[in-house]
Amino acid sequence: MNYLILFILTTGAIIGGFSVFFVKKDHPQRLKLILAFSGAYLFAITVLHLLPDVYQGNNHEVGLFILGGFILQILLEQFSDGIEHGHIHKHSHQKSFPWGIMLSLSLHAFLEGMPIAAAHNQELVLGIAIHHIPAAFALGSVLLSNHISKKTTSILLIVFALMSPFGYLFSFSLKNGALLGEYYSSIMGIVIGIFLHISTTILFESTVDHRFTLKKTLAVSLGLLLALVGYLLH
Repeated sequence: MNYLILFILTTGAIIGGFSVFFVKKDHPQRLKLILAFSGAYLFAITVLHLLPDVYQGNNHEVGLFILGGFILQILLEQFSDGIEHGHIHKHSHQKSFPWGIMLSLSLHAFLEGMPIAAAHNQELVLGIAIHHIPAAFALGSVLLSNHISKKTTSILLIVFALMSPFGYLFSFSLKNGALLGEYYSSIMGIVIGIFLHISTTILFESTVDHRFTLKKTLAVSLGLLLALVGYLLH
């Protein structure tokens, strides 16, 4: 078990979630730039690292799990309103707890953490951590807009931040039991499908009329470049 992985996975969501108490949400430009960067980085590591790795065993059924992960993410977003890719909706007219958003987002984070125990992929860990920054920020925004107290919001953000580490710990325990190797390709396939959906959605939704401004182009280029450097140095 790698404690640095646990720290990185938790820190990304904590930074993104608790920044909601300090950042003015009326100016979402910075969040959009983070989204553009994380979307490009997620897409690049999926293409450069995850897809080649998962097909190394010549298991052609992996494609079914990738498709399943893509469809699963569509289903999860019916409950989460797209919070996974930083999509913030206004729910100020509601005063009920958004159970669907919290549960689906937690399941999403748990699934993302599962392949890490066998992948030993630094790019995957960093990608998940970066991706959780805008997702946690959006979750915190939705909780506050639903009149959830700051104390309860803080607790829930910590719970969300721990879900990917829990996924990692769970899969690590399976690995010690020699079970993860058998299901690794299937689990990774689902995560790849989720990543493909999220990253492409981010890249389209973070732009107006699908046009890239100079700042967003630079953010996307930086995300692609960082993933490419990791690929070349791997």
